[in-house]
Amino acid sequence: MNADVSLTFRFGHPVEQVWQALTDAELLEKWIWDNDFKPIQTREFQFRAEPNEWWDGIVNGKVLKVEEPRVLSYTWDSAGEQTTVQWVLEKETEGTTRLLFEQGGFSEETKSSEEAMQGAEHAWREMAYQLGNVLDEMKESNF
Repeated sequence: MNADVSLTFRFGHPVEQVWQALTDAELLEKWIWDNDFKPIQTREFQFRAEPNEWWDGIVNGKVLKVEEPRVLSYTWDSAGEQTTVQWVLEKETEGTTRLLFEQGGFSEETKSSEEAMQGAEHAWREMAYQLGNVLDEMKESNF
């Protein structure tokens, strides 16, 4: 995949927990949005957020690849733009995970807007921060 946005995150949590937070609908709701996600290849799903004057709050997606607990990929179709999101998990040391996030397929118009691309990167960084909080909650509750 040709990534337009590529970010690397590190979490002090095992790969299995990170995978669960990426694929469990209840956990996804805590760090992305309400959803009906299931990690089943070709399954269609939606993320649903509060709409605003610029956006209807809906992201339509389709699961493209599931290689548990290593690779998850899906489409991200929102506001007339369809991209592909890919998560790659790698065990670093015992109990730590390197998580690579890639998003590609933005239109040339969007890619030429520095503001739009910085906005996408900022949004995913914020979501990853929330993912870290969810992982910490999971660790505390022995989820």
